[in-house]
Amino acid sequence: MAGKIITILISTILVNNYVFAQFLGICPFLGVSSKTETATGMGIAVTFVVVLASIITWCIQKFILDVYHLEYLQTIVFILVIASLVQFVEMVIKKISPALYTAMGVFLPLITTNCVVLGVTVLNIQNGYGIIETIFSGLGASLGFAMALILMSSLRERLALGAVPKPLQGVPIALISAGLMALAFSGFGGLV
Repeated sequence: MAGKIITILISTILVNNYVFAQFLGICPFLGVSSKTETATGMGIAVTFVVVLASIITWCIQKFILDVYHLEYLQTIVFILVIASLVQFVEMVIKKISPALYTAMGVFLPLITTNCVVLGVTVLNIQNGYGIIETIFSGLGASLGFAMALILMSSLRERLALGAVPKPLQGVPIALISAGLMALAFSGFGGLV
């Protein structure tokens, strides 16, 4: 079991990173990655939401949807669970760190529509994971997402100080950098 958990973690963080290998979560990846502080906050918020959503949706799938043959409601139910969790996270961040809440702006409620969150919960069910595997899959996927955000924000902060040609400043250099990072992460392909 420990070997399978380590494989899941390495796979979701490095090999099959949801941003660099599966191209999910690109909107917040590009939108929130201009400052490291904001990227770190978003990474923590997404980690909390993904892990809790993975646990709750797995339980709903196994104990309600499968038992009563309501599998066709999976997407709707999962989206409702995710939206509820995001509202909870939004209230907590607003109370604990108003500056972070303001810095995240519209991107915090957009966690609801972040395809990484829904993708992880659905793939956990499709892969036939048990509850422990689901928890570690959610943790690994969200840590991989957070790592991608933090790496990109660090790079963008450094590029802001560098001599980037005018036509490439802003979004163009961010997209080029994201592509190069995705290529670099493809090098982890043989680990799992």
